[in-house]
Amino acid sequence: MKKIYLYSCVVLLFISSCSVRRFLPAGEKLYRGATVKIKKEKDVSTSARSLKSMLNSQARPKPNKFLLGQPWKVWWWYVIGEPKRPKGLKAFLRSKLGEPPVLSSRVNATASAENMQAYLENNGYFHSTVHGDTSNKSYFTKAIYTADVFPQYKIKSITWVNDSSEILKALTSFQRRSLLKVGNPYSLSDVEAERVRLDLRLKTQGYYYFNPDYLMAYADSTIGNREVNLFLNIKMTTPEAARHAYTINRITIFPNYTLVDPPPDTSKVGTENIDGLLIRDTVKKFRPVLFKRTVTYRPGTKYSSRNQNTTLNRFINLGAFKFVKNRFAPVSDTIDPYRLNVFYYLTPAKKRSISAEIDAFSKENKYIGSQVSVSWKNRNTFRGAEQLGVRLYGGFELSFADSLTKNNNYRIGGEATLTIPRFAIPFLKIKDSNLYPPITKFLTGYEYFIKQSYYTKNVFRFEYILSWKNASNKEHTLAPVSLTYLNASSVTDSFYKEALLNPSILLNVYSEAILGSYYTFAVHTSSPANRNQFYFSGGVDVSGNIAGLITGAKRPREKTIFSTPFAQYVKLDGDLRYKRRFRNKVDWANRLEIGIGMPYSNSALLPFSKQYIIGGANSVRGFAVRRVGPGSYLPTSSDLRFFQVIGGDYKLLANTELRFPLAGKLFGAVFTDVGNVWTKDTTLFGTAGQIKKDFLNELAVASGIGIRIDASILILRLDLGIPLRKPYLPDGHRWVLNQIDFGSAAWRRDNLILNLAIGYPF
Repeated sequence: MKKIYLYSCVVLLFISSCSVRRFLPAGEKLYRGATVKIKKEKDVSTSARSLKSMLNSQARPKPNKFLLGQPWKVWWWYVIGEPKRPKGLKAFLRSKLGEPPVLSSRVNATASAENMQAYLENNGYFHSTVHGDTSNKSYFTKAIYTADVFPQYKIKSITWVNDSSEILKALTSFQRRSLLKVGNPYSLSDVEAERVRLDLRLKTQGYYYFNPDYLMAYADSTIGNREVNLFLNIKMTTPEAARHAYTINRITIFPNYTLVDPPPDTSKVGTENIDGLLIRDTVKKFRPVLFKRTVTYRPGTKYSSRNQNTTLNRFINLGAFKFVKNRFAPVSDTIDPYRLNVFYYLTPAKKRSISAEIDAFSKENKYIGSQVSVSWKNRNTFRGAEQLGVRLYGGFELSFADSLTKNNNYRIGGEATLTIPRFAIPFLKIKDSNLYPPITKFLTGYEYFIKQSYYTKNVFRFEYILSWKNASNKEHTLAPVSLTYLNASSVTDSFYKEALLNPSILLNVYSEAILGSYYTFAVHTSSPANRNQFYFSGGVDVSGNIAGLITGAKRPREKTIFSTPFAQYVKLDGDLRYKRRFRNKVDWANRLEIGIGMPYSNSALLPFSKQYIIGGANSVRGFAVRRVGPGSYLPTSSDLRFFQVIGGDYKLLANTELRFPLAGKLFGAVFTDVGNVWTKDTTLFGTAGQIKKDFLNELAVASGIGIRIDASILILRLDLGIPLRKPYLPDGHRWVLNQIDFGSAAWRRDNLILNLAIGYPF
């Protein structure tokens, strides 16, 4: 079979070779690529390999793709032929399988050699030369370049040709973080990047009309010893307007600007001066205080691109405006001409909207179901860009496993959320000017849950949340108040009969109050283009501390508030991720999660809603949710029937995944997952689930492969996981690598876990 495959490939390549030659236009040959030969002069420290790579990047044109010496994609291009329609099947196949030929007539070795030589000069390899020629063989043309490379020059000194002007004083004060350093190799790209940096700095100091082209750099390479002196100055042709810092004269805001005909009324008649801002809101759609908080500068201050970008970003993130734009205009004044009038044109978004969603799902715990939700939103509730959202939902989960017969779940509920674009803290006024406006959110919700044949639950929630960013990649969330009240009712006799056999299931119907607060902090690499990407999220969640102090709680469920036992715990979470980007869209992603829950005094375990879980599409993918852990415990059919959550008070999870392209928008992955959860005591799952000194010996390990489809707006993910280590097996027999048997239907049924999800697991 292997020989047949090999012979087929050889025949296919031979056919493609003959066919491509036959299709080429008369007098043309196929471009085969470039060969760069390096001749290094004495004292050149750069390796020949690096120099070849640098010069190859400048060679033009780029050749076709070859396989075993043959242009297989060009062959497909000719075989498929010219499509009649630009968007038909034939056009699709030609663009995906083939590529147009790169012909010899496009090759200009002399011009490419000149580009390579200029590239060397621009990177400090002065006096280097490059010569280009072509070589023909069969129906191929190759370009051959010979580079004679001289040593690279370094920067000896950097001098500003100074005068007494304010702009030169500003430029020289920016040198501490200069990209140009004495001792570095000379590089034209570094000089250009420094010009851009200086321009950005000047833009924060009032120089509105300046641009990088007004900066001049002169390199003197005649001083000897392979060094250059850099001289920096402003060009003599720089306009007078660009040499002066501008101040803000007037700020005018049009909050009801429209983009449709007839043209909007932008006259200044009817404007109101609020804290130095001229606001024209004749219909009183917004309260003036909104603009006082959003605009971060005032008349009389220097123009600053930082303030300008911050204000624009804050307007956009309010959510109350569909379009935001601004305009600067110089003041027509001969006495003090260096002033700017600022105009903001804000197009309001539709104030009210309503939407509906229908979801269908299949859970890994043998349930299928659906949920319908209807959402209503008001984007300017109290005329200060406050957003009021109301969501109503209902759903069901039907069990189809024999052990879960007539164990269906039904839920109906709703929640209301009020989002205020500022810090809303009683008795405190906090003025901020960050890039993103802070958010205060009030959330209240109720859910009625039915566990068929057993019980019903009423769940009430209230949260008061503050969130803010002090940088685009740093986010804080603080919930001073986070309340949850859970009350079970309509408990059936069937449930109590089951509780006689398994008393721990009574925890499902115990009423409980969570009087908590939490704080989280997240930071990530600011630039998505970086090869090394980091993400960290950490948080602390506490509950019942003040109540426990007041009531003197010492034993589980001993003390109550409003006749309901309250939870007491401290919960710490950490999530660290690292992704390394390689060439050709290959990524190596890693994650480490650590969770520590410490229930105490009035609680023997974390509330079910706060417990850590393991397994499933975003965790250890060789085990289904609720089918592994805690510890060495193996959940029973009774556990699956009565517990919505099978989790623990502690969690350790580590993942590593290699992601690589397959074809077009199809990507592949191989992964390994390690993790488990543990309980603090034996209340639910006995000593098997309890954390021990050798808890690392109870880690579950899984590995597998995955397929991802990048549909632009979302990632569809399919992962096939295989358990490699089962913690619920006897110690010494937990590694099951020797039991892998893909030919056995029974083994495949019990061990192949298919995970279908949206988005990456981490």
